[in-house]
Amino acid sequence: MVLLALVVEKNDDGFLARMPGIQGAFAEGDTIEEAIFNCVDVIKMIAAYRAERGEHLPVDSVEVTPNTRLAVSIPVELPA
Repeated sequence: MVLLALVVEKNDDGFLARMPGIQGAFAEGDTIEEAIFNCVDVIKMIAAYRAERGEHLPVDSVEVTPNTRLAVSIPVELPA
């Protein structure tokens, strides 16, 4: 298991959760929790797709900006 950095920001439609460094790893939600859960689902799909292709998820550092409201680490099982 690896801990991945997830950034959550307020936007016009609610909240945006994103994982820096992984293309397509973002999701919106009406609440912070919904955005996080949606983003975790997206990350799992990306991880499974990349594992099928023999690719790894790049892990980057988190960039915190003035708009950043919350940064969390989430546990994700990555296929070997």
